[in-house]
Amino acid sequence: MDIFDMFSLLGGVAVLLYGVKLMGQGLEKKAGGKLKTLLAAATSTKLKGFLLGIVITAIIQSSATTTVMVVGFVNSGILSLGQAIGIIMGANLGTSVTSWIMSLIGVESDNIWVQFLRPQSFTPLIALAAIIILLVFKKDSKKTDTATILFGLAFLMYGMQFITSAVSGLSEVQWFTDLMGMFSNPILGVLAGAVITAVIQSSAASVGILQALSLNGTLHYSSAIPIIMGQNIGTCVTAMISSLGANKNAKRAAFIHLSFNAIGTIVWLTIYSLINLIFKPAISDAVVTPLGIAICHSAFNVLTIITLAPFNKLLEKLACAVIREGTDKGEFALLDDRLITTPPIAIERSRTVTVSMAHEAVRSLDIAFDLLFDYNEKQAQKVRDLEEEVDTYEDSLGTYLVKISNQDTSESDSHEVSKLLHMLSDFERLSDHAVNIVESAEEIHDKELRFSEDAIREIKIMIAAVKEILEMSVSAFEENDLHKAVGVEPLEQVVDWLKVQIKSAHIERLRKQECTIEMGFVLSDLLTNLERISDHCSNIAVCMIEIAHDSFDMHEYINNLKSEKTNEYKKDYEFYKKKYAIK
Repeated sequence: MDIFDMFSLLGGVAVLLYGVKLMGQGLEKKAGGKLKTLLAAATSTKLKGFLLGIVITAIIQSSATTTVMVVGFVNSGILSLGQAIGIIMGANLGTSVTSWIMSLIGVESDNIWVQFLRPQSFTPLIALAAIIILLVFKKDSKKTDTATILFGLAFLMYGMQFITSAVSGLSEVQWFTDLMGMFSNPILGVLAGAVITAVIQSSAASVGILQALSLNGTLHYSSAIPIIMGQNIGTCVTAMISSLGANKNAKRAAFIHLSFNAIGTIVWLTIYSLINLIFKPAISDAVVTPLGIAICHSAFNVLTIITLAPFNKLLEKLACAVIREGTDKGEFALLDDRLITTPPIAIERSRTVTVSMAHEAVRSLDIAFDLLFDYNEKQAQKVRDLEEEVDTYEDSLGTYLVKISNQDTSESDSHEVSKLLHMLSDFERLSDHAVNIVESAEEIHDKELRFSEDAIREIKIMIAAVKEILEMSVSAFEENDLHKAVGVEPLEQVVDWLKVQIKSAHIERLRKQECTIEMGFVLSDLLTNLERISDHCSNIAVCMIEIAHDSFDMHEYINNLKSEKTNEYKKDYEFYKKKYAIK
C-alpha cells in the first residue's frame, strides 16, 4: 500500500462515517414525532422496549447513539433501569441494518438486474435523485429530509468503494496477509474489533470497513467472527463516556450495555472456539464475503439476545452491585444534554418539563388565592419557594431549548422549540403574580384590613374566572388542543370586563362610605394582577394558534378576533359574562 492508497483509505473511512451520520440525521428528521410515540411505547413492556431499541437504532443508524439516548432517559427519570435493558438489547440488533445495506458492495453477477444492485450502478442515481429533490422541492422540508437520506446512502456507498479500492492490492502484500491471519486468534480478533470500533465510535462504520476488507480475499471467517464480536464491545465506549457525570442509574445503564456485550462475547467466543477446536469446520478457513459478515453480525446479536434476555434481572442486579448507592450524588438532571443530538426526543422532554413548570406556577397561584382570605406564613413562604422553582425551570429550559435550536431540526420540531421558548416567560410570570398576590395578602393581614362582604364576593368571582382560564390554557398546552386554545380569548375579555365592573362597584361603595381608600389601593393591585394573569393565559393560547398557522403576530390575531367576533366567540363571551356576573 503506497501513500496514495493510504490517503484513499482514510478518505473512504471519512466519507463512510459522514454517510452513516447523514443518513441517520435524515431518517431521524423524517421520523419526527414518531420517535416520541415510540418512546412512549417503551414504558409498558420489556418486549416493546426491545422492539423500540431495534426501530430507533435502525432509524438513526447507530447503536451507540441509541444507548447514549437511553443513558440520558434514565438520567432524566424518563425510563427506569429495567426498561432501559430491553432498549439496549434491541439497539444491538437494530445496528445490523447498516451492515445489510453495505453488503451490497459485494454483489457480483452477469444478470443485468443483479448488476443494478451493485453500488457502482445505483449510487450515482441515488445522488442524482437527491440533487433533483433539493432543486425542485427546496422549500419543502419533508422532501429535503428525503434528499438527506439519499445523500447519506450515496456517501456511505461511495465511502465503501473508496475503501475497497484502497485495499484492493493488499491481497498480494505479505504483511497484510499475515496480519489477517493473526486475527484468527480469537483474543486478538476481539481486541482488534473492540479497539477499531472504540476509536471511530461507530460499529456500523467498523463493520463496513471489515466488509470492504473482505473483498480482497484475504479475510477468513476464522478472523472475521472474533472481530465482529469485538466490535460489539468497542461500541460501548461512547455510552460509557456519556455516563460520566450522570446519576447512578444512568451509569448502571451504560454498564449494562457493556456487560451485555462483554458477557455475550465471552459466552459465544468460548462456544465458537470449542467448535473450532473439536470439529474444525470447513467454513472457518473459507473466505468471508460482505454478505457473510452481515449474516455473522446479525446472528451473533440474535444469539446474544437469546442467551441473556432471560437474565435481564441478573444484569440489573450486577449493575447495582458494581455501581453502589454511594456513588450517586443524588442530583437529578432536569434536562439531559445527551438527548440534544436527537431533537424530537429532546423537544418532547422539554415539553414534558414545561408542563411541570406550568403546573407548579398554577399551584403557586392556588395557594396565593387562598391566602387572601386565610393568611398563613408557611404557605406564603411556599409560594415564594415555588416561584424560585419556576425560575429554575425557566433558566434550565431556556438554555436547553437554545441548544436544541442550534441542531439541524425539522420544520415541525423548529416550530415546537419556538412555541416553547415563547411560552416560558408567560408561565414564569404567572408565579411572579402569585408572589404579588401574597404581598397583597400580607398587607391585608399585617394592617388588619378587611374587605366588605360585597368586595369579597366580587373578588372570589373574578378569582373563579381566572382559575378557569388558567385551567383552560394549561390544559390546551398540555394536550396540544387548539380548540381549547381558541376558547381562551373570550374568557380573557370577560376577566377584563370584570376588572372594570369591580372597580366601578368599589367607587360606588366609596361614595356610600362602605369602603376605604386604603382598601381601594390593595384592591386595585389585586385586580391588576388577576387581569395580567389572564393576559398571560391569552398569550399562551394565542402562541399555540399562531405557531400552528406558522405566524408569530399575536397582536394581529387578537385584533382580528375581536373585530370579527365570530358567532362562536360571541357565544362563549356571553356565556362567561353571564357565568361570572357580579350583580
